[in-house]
Amino acid sequence: MESERSTVPAPLVLRGQRFDAGRPAVMGIINRTPDSFYARARFTELDTGLDALDRLVGDGADLIDVGGVRAGQVGPWVEAEEEIERVLPFLDAVRERYPNLLLSLDTWRAEVARACADVRIDLINDTWAGADPDLVGVAAEIGAGYVVSHTGGLPPRTDPVAVSYPPEPDGVVTAVLDGLAAGAQRALDAGVPAERILVDPTLDFGKTTRHSLRVLRATAEVAGLGYPVLQSLSRKDFVGETLDLPIDDRLEGTLAATAIAAWLGATVFRAHDVRATRRVADMVASIRGDRPPAVAVRGEPRPSA
Repeated sequence: MESERSTVPAPLVLRGQRFDAGRPAVMGIINRTPDSFYARARFTELDTGLDALDRLVGDGADLIDVGGVRAGQVGPWVEAEEEIERVLPFLDAVRERYPNLLLSLDTWRAEVARACADVRIDLINDTWAGADPDLVGVAAEIGAGYVVSHTGGLPPRTDPVAVSYPPEPDGVVTAVLDGLAAGAQRALDAGVPAERILVDPTLDFGKTTRHSLRVLRATAEVAGLGYPVLQSLSRKDFVGETLDLPIDDRLEGTLAATAIAAWLGATVFRAHDVRATRRVADMVASIRGDRPPAVAVRGEPRPSA
């Protein structure tokens, strides 16, 4: 049976590595913060962070996203200098340990990205929708990819309150599509090639749980913009509120959302639980017919002796 998906996802190409419908990418998460919302992803010590890195790579991560600041309002404000101190030594150690591993830097600050440029950053994950307008230019200068996000206009580290996208319930989809298209055009104008631009609907950011669920259902429309789609779903609040579950119990809900997003055309998945996400993404790609089974011997003709 042919896939019911109407849009074939655009490929992502970073440093010669191509990710597409048949080869989805899993982005493992290393948070160099003492206050990350998911306690098991806090790696403030270099050694424990590198141990976690080894596990993520062993579990099938294609790239690693390293961040030094919590996304939400909880916790103290972190200045750029402290953010650099948190991420740069770790990135240096990762590059020495895995010279060819794709590295993503999770920051909204051009100053931080410039400070880390010599490490060879492959992707800049700008989760705050161009709050620092110079950041996309840094991505172009250093030859990195760039993540275009949607936050509804909120500044960095702002949690949504009384958010509305009229007309409800579908106005949020229009806002996300328009915002991502405009952000992608800014990246193109700055010199980032289309194959290195990821668009991320950025669920939870500037959105209620109902908004996030609606935008997730619109993943095919996001893919229709013509850029590879990143879905950052892992253990987020929209999963927790939908199922009324704490962070530690959100894996199954996350994987259900991952399967839907994968079927509808997302190519890259940012995940704490890399092994499970890898298996879900690959299985969906094979069900769609974009990826052959790793092994296919059941019922096949037996080789002659």
